[in-house]
Amino acid sequence: MFRVTLRKLSTMSSIATSSKTNYPKEFIKFLNESHTPYHVVHNMKLHLDQHGFQELSEREAWNGKVQRKGRYYVTRNNSSIVAFAVGGKWQPGNAIAITGAHTDSPVLRIKPVSKRKTENYEQVGVECYGGGIWHSWFDSDLSIAGRVFVNDRESGKIVSKLVDLNKPLLKIPTLAIHLDREVNSKFEFNKESQLLPIAGLVNGESKGDEDVKEDSFSSLKAVVERHHRSILELVAQQLNLSSVSDIEDFELILYDYAAATLGGFHDEFVFSGRLDNLTSCFTSLHALTLAADTNIDEETGIRLMSCFDHEEIGSSSAQGADSNFLPNVLERLASLKGDPSSDVNDPLSKSYILETFAKSFFMSSDVAHAVHPNYVNKYESQHKPIIGGGPVIKINANQRYMTNSPGMVLVKKLADKAQVPLQLFVVSNCSSCGSTIGPILASKTGVRTLDLGNPILSMHSIRETGGSEDLGLQIKLFKEFFEQYSSLESNIIV
Repeated sequence: MFRVTLRKLSTMSSIATSSKTNYPKEFIKFLNESHTPYHVVHNMKLHLDQHGFQELSEREAWNGKVQRKGRYYVTRNNSSIVAFAVGGKWQPGNAIAITGAHTDSPVLRIKPVSKRKTENYEQVGVECYGGGIWHSWFDSDLSIAGRVFVNDRESGKIVSKLVDLNKPLLKIPTLAIHLDREVNSKFEFNKESQLLPIAGLVNGESKGDEDVKEDSFSSLKAVVERHHRSILELVAQQLNLSSVSDIEDFELILYDYAAATLGGFHDEFVFSGRLDNLTSCFTSLHALTLAADTNIDEETGIRLMSCFDHEEIGSSSAQGADSNFLPNVLERLASLKGDPSSDVNDPLSKSYILETFAKSFFMSSDVAHAVHPNYVNKYESQHKPIIGGGPVIKINANQRYMTNSPGMVLVKKLADKAQVPLQLFVVSNCSSCGSTIGPILASKTGVRTLDLGNPILSMHSIRETGGSEDLGLQIKLFKEFFEQYSSLESNIIV
């Protein structure tokens, strides 16, 4: 399903290897195999499976299944995931060390009715998702990935399958400068009619009537009528379907076909899309699997990683950070004693949940703004994070970020012990400030929260720039957080 081109392999092979995990190399591989939130979660599950984590289902009771010293994960919509390792001395009401990130990025998504034809060009209707720098998508080679619901003829069920076409299929061409002499001074475009990819030349493509049964009622037009047959044939070919009519529907996303790669004179940069926020998904994942192997017998708490879909559009969905996904998981864990005799109806369960919320800590991790050398005046003069300088603590007096002094004291102690340098970021008073999942989950649970992230340039562009050394630094910090939080939390009095 995930094909890596020779171009990508040659890039990876140039990276030096060592006896330890080469995080930049692993991150490049992760990026090149994770073009949609569904692929992100799929690849995170594979990593967790390899490290002894067991999958749980929200549709079932966890009583008796979740054991001390156990490792587990649960997904929602296959685009959000929570994974955790239970301490050997866990008791209900104890603290939980939590990291949070998001799996989505600003992208173009194929519309439900995408078939377009203009001036002998086949075009694909797309919808803007999130706050992307859309002009960066012009003239890039674009491919398609996502999930597809198909009829399984053997079982008679409709099943979900991942697809990544992994070839240059689309292009949003710019207008030649000869026809727009002001393009370099003012590049403006209509997102509905001019942010429209071309996919081919009209060649008499049929409407697919042979795949549509005219004598049967259908509440919606079949996919073969709503989308270009060429796209459906590529999907069917990759999934080994007997006919495009087996495709019921899909959620397909455009992405930059150019592979993620290391760059710079000394491979100090990561050039890729989706650094916001697969960076934090990757670092929290590796930190958790490392921490799950360290002193878990003596751990009194739970070490937990959460990654959510739909952060780029406000998190208000069934699988976003503003849903009940994480609170529900925390409630289940806080009321379970870790053995088959646990009673979820214990009258003290509610008290245990509230105790756990009060003792726990949420490290909300999203990428931060690195100082841009060509736009230094856009930054607050004393808060200019640099790529390669380590994780950035993000602070905002208006609570767009949730960092406060108790959280900074905690993170500083962790970073001192792990020998991880930290940076500080405050947005200039003349600029607007983005936000994260931190304030959302803090307000839903009351859990103490801090916002931080690795610095990048060109945030929300189709191609962002991050730091290769920052990956290992953040993993070290998160690992220290998972391993030390339960012993530290009672010593910081608020």
